[in-house]
Amino acid sequence: MHDLVGAVWRTSSRSNDQGLCVEVADNLARHGVVGVRDSKDQGGPLLVVSTRVWRAFVGAVRDGDLAR
Repeated sequence: MHDLVGAVWRTSSRSNDQGLCVEVADNLARHGVVGVRDSKDQGGPLLVVSTRVWRAFVGAVRDGDLAR
């Protein structure tokens, strides 16, 4: 289990007001991980991925590689 003490959670500036968002804690580089959680269930389960995997995911989204 990863220590997420000190995680700073944020939502995208493009999030809408319907609560259909995820929150990301990408300030955990010293641990080599990024945390992701449901904004509606902040005490619920977390997805924790390596910073390398997170960068690859964000790059794929940015490049349109994950478009339907």
